[in-house]
Amino acid sequence: MSDTMIYRGGCLCGAVRFEATGPVEKPHSCACEFCRRHTGAPAAYWVEFPRARVAWTGAAGKPATWRSSDYSSRAFCPTCGSSLGAIDDAPVVALLIGAFDDASRPEFLPEYHAFEDDRPAWYAAGKHLG
Repeated sequence: MSDTMIYRGGCLCGAVRFEATGPVEKPHSCACEFCRRHTGAPAAYWVEFPRARVAWTGAAGKPATWRSSDYSSRAFCPTCGSSLGAIDDAPVVALLIGAFDDASRPEFLPEYHAFEDDRPAWYAAGKHLG
């Protein structure tokens, strides 16, 4: 996979769009309370990029954010409310895999699951997809 691969995505209404330049880093799932509430799903699926490799290209510009912890803010579209990711104080942008135009990219396959103890008892990472 080329380091210059461009990954595109955005919100439901299209107001917030992004382009992230590869390579993809840290593909993973997470079931912490913040991720579950941010997405409304039992787990969130993420990939990370250094902030310098993410450009906000839609008409709305950068997403709206809400400070969710002492080191990160959750990103979402101010128009339609779609969850897009998290912008960390460290120069990292974590984007939700579901926000990409092509979420089926093989490099998005999660390599690990964070906050295993917070997942619902019925949820077995990767096995619930049966």
